[in-house]
Parts: sequence; structure tokens; C-alpha cells
Amino acid sequence: QVQLVESGGGLVQPGGSLRLSCAASGTVFSINAMGWYRQAPGKERELVATITSGGGTNYADSVKGRFTISRDNAKNTVYLQMNSLKPEDTAVYYCNARDDRAWWRIYDYWGQGTQVTVSS
Repeated sequence: QVQLVESGGGLVQPGGSLRLSCAASGTVFSINAMGWYRQAPGKERELVATITSGGGTNYADSVKGRFTISRDNAKNTVYLQMNSLKPEDTAVYYCNARDDRAWWRIYDYWGQGTQVTVSS
């Protein structure tokens, strides 16, 4: 069992920056990739960025060049640095951790979500 606790959300003006943090606890040895997803009202949850245990990253086209995902394996923590924020970035951001040690059993853990609002 993995527990994920997110922090760092809030209200920011367009063009501003925020850094989200997600700390994992529990059976953290089971985690491979971690990532951030977001969900705006009335929309599907979408991938923002992912990072593997080895440091490989993947970004949604909409955030590429503005957001940076990073990971501190020793602290079991993943970060999302968000720069040049736009109103369309407004959403609840969810931390994700994936246990994919077995190809036939992939399990995703989710944080409670943290609200990011970009508005003037």
C-alpha cells in the first residue's frame, strides 16, 4: 500500500509559477514511475508529466517547455515546477505512483489532489 500526499497548490496570476510536491509513504519499494495528472471541471483527467525511477520524463504537449517534473528517490518525493502558468492550467492536480513490477498486474496509486487556479 502506498500513500501519496500532495502540497503546493494555490492561486496564481497568469505568467506566475508554482511548485507542487508529492511525498510517498508505505510500500515505496513497489513504485516505478510517478507522475502528475490534472482534471478541470467537466473534463477528463489528463496526463501532465511522468518520470521513471531512472529519471526518464514525459510531458504533455500543452505543458512542454513550461513545466518540469523531477524526483528525489531518497525522499520518495516527486515535484512539478510550473512556470508561465496559463488560465487553462487551472485544474485539480493529482499525484500518481505506478506499481508495474509485474506486466500482468499494474496498479496506480493516487493522491487526494491539490487545486491550482490561474487567474488575474
